[in-house]
Formats: sequence, structure tokens, C-alpha cells
Amino acid sequence: MLNYIYAVLHSPKYRQRYADFLKSDFPRIPLANDPTVFAALVTLGKSLTALHLMESEGGEVPAFPVAGSNCVDGVRYAPPISCAVSSRVFINHAQYFEGVSPEIWDFTIGGYRPAEKWLKDRKGRILSDDDIDHYRQIIAALAGTERLMNEIDEVIEQHGGWPEAFQ
Repeated sequence: MLNYIYAVLHSPKYRQRYADFLKSDFPRIPLANDPTVFAALVTLGKSLTALHLMESEGGEVPAFPVAGSNCVDGVRYAPPISCAVSSRVFINHAQYFEGVSPEIWDFTIGGYRPAEKWLKDRKGRILSDDDIDHYRQIIAALAGTERLMNEIDEVIEQHGGWPEAFQ
């Protein structure tokens, strides 16, 4: 049941449809009309849970190509300039994570952007190799989350959409 609930709560269309209700009350979880939609959402919810617990890979891991102090002086996002120059998340004037898409950088959870917040919370610190690897995995998990959220909505649409797929 947890995986089913997790999938439903991560449906972008559920969040949009019930946004006002979610602001003022506990979320209500609709029951699936069909065992196949239930099973599909359980599978996607299980994948999402594993991803958020960092038990599985989510998406492409960004590169950290420039050696240096690893000190987080300021966080700045530079969108892709061309096909040859991909997007970059700078942690100081010289060092950056390369390959963080604008969609992942702008991805919000609870009103903040985790790709930005994690680094800003470490301003003035020197990132260890483990910190760098962890941030790279966060970005991959965000990419996987976005992909799975879209798959959740696709499954629901294939079974009649909101609210027809549910009782």
C-alpha cells in the first residue's frame, strides 16, 4: 500500500487537481478501479521509494570535471549555451557540476529547489569526495523522480485519467 500511496502522491496531475485541498487538509488517496492500474502504480511507487532512499540509480550523473579547492563560495546556475556547452552549476569561480538540466535545476519539492538548496546549505565549506558523489547522486535521483512522475501520470491516463481511473 505504501508504494501505491507514494505513487499517487507523486502524480503531477493529482497535485495540480487537488492543490487547494492539499494546502488545507490531509491528502485523500483514491482507490484504483482496476487491479492493473493498482499494480502498475505499486511498481512505480516502489521504484520511486528506492530512488528517494538512494537505493537505486535515477538518471545521468553530472560530471565534476575541474579540480580545485572544492570550496562552496557561491552557487550559480549557467544554462546550456549551445549543443557543445552543457549547463553548469558553479560552486565557486572555477569549479562546477556539468550536465544539470534546467528542468532538474528548477525541480521543486516543498517550495524549494533541492539541486540549489543542498549546495547553498554548504556555503563556506569544502566539499569532500563523498559530498561531491552524494550531490551527483541527488541530481540523478531528481532526474529519475521527474521521469517516474511522468510515467505515473501516463499509467493513470491509460486507465481513464483523473478521476475515472479511481473509485
